[in-house]
Amino acid sequence: MPSPIRPTDDAARDLARRLMAQARFCALAVLDHDGAPLTSRIAFGQGPGGAPITLISDLSTHTRALLRDPRCSLLVGEPGTKGDPLTHPRLTLQGTARIVARDTPDHDGMQRNWLEKHPKSRLYIGFADFRFARFTISSGFLNGGFGKAFDLTAQDLGLA
Repeated sequence: MPSPIRPTDDAARDLARRLMAQARFCALAVLDHDGAPLTSRIAFGQGPGGAPITLISDLSTHTRALLRDPRCSLLVGEPGTKGDPLTHPRLTLQGTARIVARDTPDHDGMQRNWLEKHPKSRLYIGFADFRFARFTISSGFLNGGFGKAFDLTAQDLGLA
């Protein structure tokens, strides 16, 4: 049986990068305290340099899971308003998360960038339990719609 994965091309790279740039939220998959999969919906953005980031609370289960084991996966891309939801493009990103300490230049740059695209978070961004997480992406999988599957590297995604 031939592989359903197509050779990665510029159109696939552009679609994947566009999905990341347009995403305001995503699904985050982590491993819980028992090693079982746990999925949450989180806010999504890109920090300076394009790396995926999120603003998360220390009180959340997924933050505690990332602190125990930083391996994770993100799913970006939402179905359109018409048609079969499975025909719309989506991008799975695999990698690790690192919580960014407050009072660092990294945090300050992320905050400025974040507030440009998530202005309502100004209400809680300063709460003591909220911090940024930066995702280091090792690979991606693009489902560009029916029959359009691609394996992507961090370089393909503009993240290397």
